[in-house]
Amino acid sequence: MPVRVVSLAGHSSAGKTTLSEALLFHCGAIARAGRVEDGTAHSDHTDAEKAHGFSIQTGVLRLSCDGTDITLLDTPGYADFVREIRGGIRAADSVMVVLSALGGVEVGTERVWATADRFEMPRLVVVNKMDRERADFFAVLADLKASLGGPVAAAWLPLGQGAGFAGVVDVLTGEASPPQDIPPALHPALREAREALTDAIVESDDDLMARYLDGEAIGTEELQAAFVRAVHAGALYPVVPVSAHSGVGVDILARLMVQGLRSARERGPLTGVDGQTREPLPDAPFSARVWRVSVDPFVGKLAYVRVWSGTLRPGDTVRNTSQDRELRILHLYVPSGKDLTEVGELPAGSIGVLTKLADLHAGDTLADPAQPITYDPLWLPDPAHTLAISPVTRADEDKLGAALARLREEDPTLHFVREPQTGEQLLSGMGDMHLGIAVEKLAALGVNVKTSTPRIPYRETIHAPCEAQGKHRKQSGGHGQYGDCRIRIEPGEGFAFRSAVVGGAIPGKYLPSIEKGIQDAMLRGSLAGYPLQDVHVTVLDGSYHDVDSSDIAFRTAGSLALKNALEGARPGLLEPVWQLRVRAPATFTGDLISDLQTRRARVQGMDTSGTVITVTAIVPQAELQTYSADLRSMTGDRGAFSVKAHGYQPVPDHLAKKIIEERKGELAGA
Repeated sequence: MPVRVVSLAGHSSAGKTTLSEALLFHCGAIARAGRVEDGTAHSDHTDAEKAHGFSIQTGVLRLSCDGTDITLLDTPGYADFVREIRGGIRAADSVMVVLSALGGVEVGTERVWATADRFEMPRLVVVNKMDRERADFFAVLADLKASLGGPVAAAWLPLGQGAGFAGVVDVLTGEASPPQDIPPALHPALREAREALTDAIVESDDDLMARYLDGEAIGTEELQAAFVRAVHAGALYPVVPVSAHSGVGVDILARLMVQGLRSARERGPLTGVDGQTREPLPDAPFSARVWRVSVDPFVGKLAYVRVWSGTLRPGDTVRNTSQDRELRILHLYVPSGKDLTEVGELPAGSIGVLTKLADLHAGDTLADPAQPITYDPLWLPDPAHTLAISPVTRADEDKLGAALARLREEDPTLHFVREPQTGEQLLSGMGDMHLGIAVEKLAALGVNVKTSTPRIPYRETIHAPCEAQGKHRKQSGGHGQYGDCRIRIEPGEGFAFRSAVVGGAIPGKYLPSIEKGIQDAMLRGSLAGYPLQDVHVTVLDGSYHDVDSSDIAFRTAGSLALKNALEGARPGLLEPVWQLRVRAPATFTGDLISDLQTRRARVQGMDTSGTVITVTAIVPQAELQTYSADLRSMTGDRGAFSVKAHGYQPVPDHLAKKIIEERKGELAGA
């Protein structure tokens, strides 16, 4: 039986899960379509998804249509769950990009499209919610062509919109489904769409193009055959209007999935990181990728794999080439919704589940030990939002490490570190929603934590050179302590230490001790006790005692010298800054820029692509603590952002005074 693995992807609230239910129902896989609102959808089956009313993980759904086995990977829409989105696309052979007929191209659409482009994925474009008030297929089509690259063309047009959406019409044949008269008002749009689709089809076939340019008329049947080939090859992205809620157009979409999308076997050779290739055939050497991992409270770890080549059977020994270790496979399962069905083999093209294998991680490659291959790892972004977490009780503290490790097994986009400067435990993820779900999962594992906004790791620096002496003399019977040095400090990038001592005023063996003392003192600056950075130090002179001088004495002298020099070096406060990239519909440009100005941002550039704008700016970390929620509110969840560290910059004087006063209060209280 032919196999299709299709990823449903798009912006949040486009109706992907409802569409998957409609396809399952149309193809007879379920007797009744579930509803997200009721918590009965087959892909949103976890307690968290039912409680929140949206997808958190990729749902795996199986159906059979017209003699074809189709696996749907229903990915989340929120950018916070990007690891599920990208994992689902990587595990598929083609992508069904779902848009709302009300919202058009949104940031989530752009993100999914870029991922599909990166991996050269054939795709279908579904304009859903055509039965909603204010639905506008033609506006969405224009938005698609203006905003996204590639050969986009309407293959079907809607018969009515909003409450009047009653069917679709085939652009090539002019036939309506379900059969009905085509309104005369639609004829001009139908002619225009047929010309555009014909152009897109002939551009995908050199022979057809030559004949078309010679003025030869191309018959409808030949265009239909070329259309299927073009969609199959990813040379044409057909647009289909549907209503998942009413079911109108779903039959056309199901037929297009069977006829137009490539099968797993037809994908072509897969290439490993070292240039080796594997044919996607059941009799080829075995290879697979782990594209997601979850932890079931009863079964344990579940590793979802996509078999790229060969056939996997119970009892087989495979090599995890990413971790360089061998594993013995005991049981194989095929997932569908929340159910796992044990099977006797997983041939090429299958989506399967392996259980109770602790050493498997998302992105790992599995292969035949005799013919190993490694595929590129999953492509995941850096975290964009951080919370400080602290255990509520001692028991929670004891269990926190193991619980976080379990969460990290499921979700590699979660990061957990202890900030050495502030001492806080920091949990980082893709957004406030992502971290909120993570905290809920910790609670479900019996670990309760309090969350707070992380403290900013300020630093101190100097703005002028200064010389000072540090002398340590102590006599208490017997050998005393004596160390004396004079240093010059000056602003400079990073830390540098050198000696300009002449005449043996300080023996060379004590210079490393002076440097250690200076570095000790740099841990707490003179303004507010924050670490000092970007200081260059030169030892100019000093003195020593044959008996009383020692390493510890000169270490103390070096520390005193730096503290004394800071008094005249115009110390200043520094704050960490991030490079922010925020993407949103261009209609929000004014709001984005105005908001960034209130955050003391330095806008570096704006890039408009179709109806989506990308703004790049340098923003203080302190001003981005709530940006995830603020951006969602500002854009109606139509924006997305990423951040990366961009060094430190001076804090404005009026803010520095307040920060220093608060810090001194903290230190006094401590």
